[in-house]
Parts: sequence; structure tokens; C-alpha cells
Amino acid sequence: MANTTFTGPVRSQNGFQSITKSATTGAVTVDATFGATTSVTNLTTTNLTTTNLVFTDQNHPSTVAINATATATAAQVATGYITSTSAAATIITLPTGTLLGAALGATKGTVLDLYIDNTGGASTVTIAVATNGILSTAAADSAASFGDLTVASGVTGLARFTIMFSSATAYVFTRTA
Repeated sequence: MANTTFTGPVRSQNGFQSITKSATTGAVTVDATFGATTSVTNLTTTNLTTTNLVFTDQNHPSTVAINATATATAAQVATGYITSTSAAATIITLPTGTLLGAALGATKGTVLDLYIDNTGGASTVTIAVATNGILSTAAADSAASFGDLTVASGVTGLARFTIMFSSATAYVFTRTA
């Protein structure tokens, strides 16, 4: 499909770009790209606090499998969706804040939802945080809910964890579903 400029709302199955066009030169600048991954490059703020958020496609077009105890790579976590079909108990250790922050281009305020899918597994998956990753206060205070790092197997074996960066190299980790 050709590039087309609209002045009203646009719907697309393959994402879209928000642009500005110079009235003087006619030059077009891409301000934001929206789709499976979202980026905003030119943002003018008025009474707005900006954060570097990582938006992920909730259909997770790329997933990774970790079927044995291991440290997940930053690239694996950055997909936002990890599956496990192991028959044995599995511990997945998250990457350090430095490695994950670099992979995401994180700054203070970056947020990533991480889904763990153990519906095809026959034993539990436990998530462990690494250096520069800490459990949130909610997780520490409510170990049975926000701090539950074990994902059951079978039909209830889905969990969502939220990773929130307090700096480019450190994150806070909480179970949110």
C-alpha cells in the first residue's frame, strides 16, 4: 500500500505512522510509529511528563520457550511472552537490570509486561530476579499474591508480571495477574 496522508482518524491492520509536514519545505517527519512495537521520536510537551514506555502487541507475535532451569536472556524477556512445557520443575532467572535495560533502551519509567505460559507444562515454573532487579513493595508485603513467583502448570498456568524500571539499569518486579 502506498503512503497516504490523512487529516482525520485512520484504522490499519498493519500499523501506521503519525507525521508532520513542514509548511515551508514540504519535508515530512515521522513523529511516531504505531504497530506491534510503538516508537515516538518527536514529542512536544506542554504540562506533560514523558516516560519511555515499551508497548507490546498483546498477541505476542514472537514468543520464546524456556523448558529447563536457566537464566533468560534480555532478548527472550523483551519478547514479553515466555512458554514452558517442561515435565520437571523449572526456575527462570531474569537477566540483570543492566542487560534488560540495554535491550529495551530503558529509562526511568519504562514498563514491560512479561507473560509466563506454563499451560503445556507438567510442573511449576518459578521466576527469580537477578542483580538490579528487586521485588516491589507490594510483592514483598503480599507474597501470596503480588509476590507469588511460582506459575502452576496446566489450565491455570498463566501469569503476568510487570517490570518497571527505576533507572536505565534497575527494575522493580511484581506479579500482576
